[in-house]
Amino acid sequence: MAISRIPPAALSLKQFLQRQRVLGIYRNMLRTIRQVPDEADRKYLADWARAEFKRNKDATNQDAIRMMITQANNHLEELQKSLALARS
Repeated sequence: MAISRIPPAALSLKQFLQRQRVLGIYRNMLRTIRQVPDEADRKYLADWARAEFKRNKDATNQDAIRMMITQANNHLEELQKSLALARS
């Protein structure tokens, strides 16, 4: 009988790539939030982003995760557009 070297909790390739995408969005969101000029708004947005990602960290339904990734990308784009408009 062969013993697998893969731990039982190892992620599949699809899950790993999805996790990397989520972490990338999270990092980009926090980087973008750092550009917000008002400190109170910056803190509010950072707390909101952290809370949302923490709240959904245990999600396992692939369709729900894809939907949340799309929503996070939309929020990120909206924030970036708002910052660009505020600068001009």
